[in-house]
Amino acid sequence: MTIQKRVLSGVQPTGALHLGNYLGSIKNFIPLQNQYADLSALYCVVDQHAITVMQNPDDLRKNVRIVAAAFIAAGVNPKKSIIFHQSGVPAHAQMAWVLNCTARMGWLNRMTQFKEKAGKNKENASVGLFTYPILMAADILCYHATHIPVGADQKQHIELARDIAVRFNLEHAKSDFFPLPEPVFMESATRVMSLRDGTKKMSKSDESDYSRINLTDDDDVIAVKFRKAKTDILDMPQTVTDLDNRPDVKNLYVLYAAMTNQSLDDVVIHFGVKNFSALKSELADITIALVAPMRTEMAKILSDTDYIDNILRDGAGRADEIARPIMGKTYDIMGFL
Repeated sequence: MTIQKRVLSGVQPTGALHLGNYLGSIKNFIPLQNQYADLSALYCVVDQHAITVMQNPDDLRKNVRIVAAAFIAAGVNPKKSIIFHQSGVPAHAQMAWVLNCTARMGWLNRMTQFKEKAGKNKENASVGLFTYPILMAADILCYHATHIPVGADQKQHIELARDIAVRFNLEHAKSDFFPLPEPVFMESATRVMSLRDGTKKMSKSDESDYSRINLTDDDDVIAVKFRKAKTDILDMPQTVTDLDNRPDVKNLYVLYAAMTNQSLDDVVIHFGVKNFSALKSELADITIALVAPMRTEMAKILSDTDYIDNILRDGAGRADEIARPIMGKTYDIMGFL
């Protein structure tokens, strides 16, 4: 079986998409779709990952469409890339079971995200929350995906996928059946932190809506959220080193740098003799300029449910054409009739 370069990335449909989702992930889909020609860039709405915690079915369906609409509004072309929902391709779940029987408990016990998400309530957490890194590996391996755009906090999951692929190749395939996926750390990817606590990532699950800029926020809401963004009582930084140990302020500077394509040094110089009000005002203006067109396009796309559903179904069909022969060969290797 010929293995070609193939990129795969996914976004969970769990709540409102925010600026961190765009700058840290979705923004980077566009250069990748142009780099990986011939429909070898796959962008997945990972709805099966979403059900590791309880979901309202109607909300889940709505959120799947919202994520897919955000992909398109951000510039992902469904004619050049494959946009699909995870549950629309049976190979994800089928491959996950095979890989569950390949991975080892010790590997999963070392995964840090389960400990962070389950916390002290791990005995009541779903088994899926514990094993979802296996499903993530299945997402990758069922397409023989070779390049996975990730943030630093996802590196451990790619390492697990590689470990599973190596073990399967040695124990079952006796060959290099699964290519070893490579993490792609995009230079333009930005780790965006909460506007209320610069030590925590901007998150859909944060109880405070003021902690994030949602891609659906209107202009006035964006302006208010930046006005209320947390800073500190110290003077404006005069050097990048002055941002050390100032996570709330640094987050705003990093955001400004990411959205204006400037270095942190340039941003520090720009605001050197200004004040935090000026920083927040300019941040609001450039964020509105970025978000408003996407918000408008998302609303237009979501107004036609049939349109977005057809894109997802068509994408799932094309993704299935890639995954089905790989899944068939995997079953053959395992001895399934």
